[in-house]
Amino acid sequence: MDLRDYFENAKGHGVLATSDDQGRVNMAIFSRPHVFEDQTIAFIMPQRLTHSNLQSNPYGAYLFMEDGPGYKGKRLYLTKIKEEQDTELLRSLRRRTYPPGQEKPGPRFLVFFQVDKILPLIGAGADSTAP
Repeated sequence: MDLRDYFENAKGHGVLATSDDQGRVNMAIFSRPHVFEDQTIAFIMPQRLTHSNLQSNPYGAYLFMEDGPGYKGKRLYLTKIKEEQDTELLRSLRRRTYPPGQEKPGPRFLVFFQVDKILPLIGAGADSTAP
């Protein structure tokens, strides 16, 4: 499955789930991931609970539900592989721009993940393999 093509064309809503080193789970709304040639993905995130959890536990899951009738979408099982803080790449990937002086305060992180498994939104599905 080509994740880049899928996320460039699919419209919907996403939730990224992470947990800390004690297994306490957090879920947060996230936009579609940025997909790279090697099929790794990345999310831009502020310094909040999701980012904090990924410092002690590199695993997460991303659920994407497509707009429209029924239950269509993907579940991605992820492992963090690296991150960057306030880099030019991060700035170039931003989908939203803010007028000067109205940007949200604090650092931003570009967090990269390897995709370990892809499942459909509902059921195990035929594409329940790694990319």
